[in-house]
Amino acid sequence: MIAPAASAHLSGTLRARCAREFLCDTAGMDFDLSQHFLIAMPSLVDPIFARTLTFVCDHNDRGAMGVIVNRPLGMPLSTLFEQIGVELHRPDVADLAVCFGGPVQTDRGFVLHTPLGDWQSTLAVSDEMGLTTSKDVLLAVGEGGGPEQLFVTLGYAGWEAGQLENEIAQNAWISVKADPQVIFGLPAEERYEAALGLLGIDMAMLAEDAGHA
Repeated sequence: MIAPAASAHLSGTLRARCAREFLCDTAGMDFDLSQHFLIAMPSLVDPIFARTLTFVCDHNDRGAMGVIVNRPLGMPLSTLFEQIGVELHRPDVADLAVCFGGPVQTDRGFVLHTPLGDWQSTLAVSDEMGLTTSKDVLLAVGEGGGPEQLFVTLGYAGWEAGQLENEIAQNAWISVKADPQVIFGLPAEERYEAALGLLGIDMAMLAEDAGHA
């Protein structure tokens, strides 16, 4: 068991480390969190976002949008293809978990993928990654082609102008530059802890911080 004095020091150390990472991430970028992970802090108790990991696809002065990447819906991609009436000829992605991406437009599919490609309706997240909402990308996957790596959600998360900045100021989130392989290379249940690892934080430290908020 950690002594109370040690716990308090650990809590302060975690907050200081997160603050340093946040300042480094945003220095010279006018607070642009595109291509960052948002890691929900224990103080964020909203049932939709509690203990979520969100990938920010776009952030500007009009607001932000992203997709939650660690809330599987209990449905593999093969089942989604059955529901939309498309045969799936990509066994390498058939068992990928479809996730709840956020509370906005939950009846609509969002495909995060690399490479970027050329699809009918795509937000270019980077030169290598896109977020596509048009069905043509799924049709290509069904035919055995499409993007090499993909992650599919129903719905997305959105913030109005200034809203995300205020939530971060209230310690609801910490942010870190995203590693795409956390999304594409790890099971959903491992992504939250892996994102914390990018900051050098483990779950035990986060639990201690929650106890001394």
